[in-house]
Amino acid sequence: MAAAERGAWRRQAVTVLGATGSIGTSTLDVIARHPERYRVHALTAHRSREPLLALCLVHRPAVAVLGDERDAAWLRARLAEAGVATEVESGPAALVAVAEAREVDVVMSAIVGAAGLLPTLAAVHAGKRVLLANKEALVMSGALFMEAVATSGATLLPIDSEHNAIYQCLPVEHRGGLARHGVTQLLLTASGGPFRGWSPERLAEVTPEQACAHPNWSMGRKISVDSATLMNKGLELIEACWLFDARPEQVQVVVHPQSVIHSMAAYSDGSVIAQLGNPDMRTPIAYGLAWPERIEAGVEALDLFRVARLDFEAPDEAAFPCLRLAREAMAAGGTAPAVLNAANEVAVEAFLAGRLGFTGIAELVARVRDAEPVQAVRDLETVLDADARARRAAVTRLANR
Repeated sequence: MAAAERGAWRRQAVTVLGATGSIGTSTLDVIARHPERYRVHALTAHRSREPLLALCLVHRPAVAVLGDERDAAWLRARLAEAGVATEVESGPAALVAVAEAREVDVVMSAIVGAAGLLPTLAAVHAGKRVLLANKEALVMSGALFMEAVATSGATLLPIDSEHNAIYQCLPVEHRGGLARHGVTQLLLTASGGPFRGWSPERLAEVTPEQACAHPNWSMGRKISVDSATLMNKGLELIEACWLFDARPEQVQVVVHPQSVIHSMAAYSDGSVIAQLGNPDMRTPIAYGLAWPERIEAGVEALDLFRVARLDFEAPDEAAFPCLRLAREAMAAGGTAPAVLNAANEVAVEAFLAGRLGFTGIAELVARVRDAEPVQAVRDLETVLDADARARRAAVTRLANR
């Protein structure tokens, strides 16, 4: 029987990497709305053992994975007490195993940061439908990642709302360069974050609590800080270049405070096609799970009369230099994006811990970027080595401040 015919009656098995974060819980919400279509095979978390226990009690996955064996032992005992037969594993190898498992159809890649690279690549090599919410995997290893997608037969569907919007605005087949399909520019929208319009002097006094209070989206602390510095938009610019075979100059960031237009594609005939919707990640998640079909996601219909107006402005790269740093890293190529990402992760962690000021994030990233040589990416080891060197350099610079 053909795979398509089997899919007509067999529920799709889903692994959720990063199940306790906002993307993971939104994914499980959509899955729970369609029990006839999907079942949960595996759920993973790094340290959030109590939230993962709660999810396991509801969704009864075959496997659960935690980063540390002590947390895994705790979860094993709690699930046994509850009579839940979920197998509990720990460590990076277990993450890879649940991403490439034979019985898995769909992998939601929602681990934040570089930690998501290896299990996401494992899912790609195994030919899964990969729902990519971990932008760092493409930022770090773009050429290698896209080559693996092409050769493995995996289906890659972007879940970041902006890239998902662009995916919906482009022709079904958009590889081979944008101009080939009449596309002149990708317009990547940005809310501007909580500090839009602030002066550099005022930004110097920003606290972690302020930076984590995004005006439109519910996100984790790291990505909230990235949104506040506009580094998140810079990483998305790099991701868009790899996903859509675009050059950096073909991707324009547009600040759109309402977060109703999620992104746009401009065509050579003057048309601009946009995807609109309420700022709710369940929309792109449902699109990725069911593509090319559409399913109900639990998202309220967009009320244009209530929105009333749509505003647009250019990003302030003087106050928010992270966007410029990301564009320059993509233009430099090679290991430059991996270095950028690694330095940023160290800087954001230091900011959240109170060891670095808000404006110090971009300063530290720029210093590490300038000090680290750009190498051609020959293999995954080259990427991981550049990542490790940049982290060590960032930690050293922090210690010497």
